[in-house]
Formats: sequence, structure tokens, C-alpha cells
Amino acid sequence: MKCPYCASEELKTLETRDSPQNTTRRRKECIKCGKRFTTYEYIETIEMMVRKKDDKLERFDANKIIRGLQKACEKRPVSLEQIHELAGWVRQDLMLRGKEEVSSQEIGDLVMKYLKDLDRIAYIRFASVYKKFEEPEDFRQLLLEVKKE
Repeated sequence: MKCPYCASEELKTLETRDSPQNTTRRRKECIKCGKRFTTYEYIETIEMMVRKKDDKLERFDANKIIRGLQKACEKRPVSLEQIHELAGWVRQDLMLRGKEEVSSQEIGDLVMKYLKDLDRIAYIRFASVYKKFEEPEDFRQLLLEVKKE
């Protein structure tokens, strides 16, 4: 592994934590430049494939979930660690299903399920893109659903 800032291979691990999602979080520091960063390790048991809405098939990529969550959680009190943890929960739920192929809808539904408990504003932002809101009424309907629960 190389430092993402200076590409040095001289790194030291400061802290290691295991999470319930079979993920290992490591806090590292570059000896050369002194910058710190976090890495995540997980066991990849099967190569999961995602069936997109246009019926194309592509490899599962947790980074896509993380990028979507980062956009939804922008300027919200949600840490990058919480975003990674949520993506880990989604990944774990999908792996527990034991299927080699999942739909993009299954992934989106799981993200929404966990995001709703984490931050409701981020949930609404994510839903507006995921469900392709086009009218203000779409937001009203979602707000009514959230309010009922």
C-alpha cells in the first residue's frame, strides 16, 4: 500500500478496529509526509453482480454507494465513517442473501432503509434522486410517509 498523498510505502498503523460488518478499519500514518488516512478491509466471498435498470450487468462496487451517500449527506452532521459503515451494512445484507446477482433497486432500497435512520434530510435528498422526483408533490408524498413512521 502507498500513501495517497505522497505515494510513499513507509506507513505505520496507528489503530485497528473490527466492525460488525466483517470489515476492518485501520488508521494509518505516512512516515514520510506525516499525513493520516483510513483504510477499510473486507472479505470478498463472491463476486456479486448488479442488474441495472437498463438490464445491463456490472460488478458490485461499494464505492458507488459511498459516493451517492456523500452527495446526499453533504453539509449534514454525518461523518465519513458513518457513510462507510452504512455502505458496509448494505453490502452485508446483500451478501447474506447468498445471491450472485442483485438488482440496483434492491441496493437503493437498502440504502434508503439505513439512511432513513441515520439522517432524514439526507434520506430525502437520496430518495429524490433515486426515485427521480420531478414534481414538488413527490417531495410532499415522501414527507408524509416519513412523518407517519
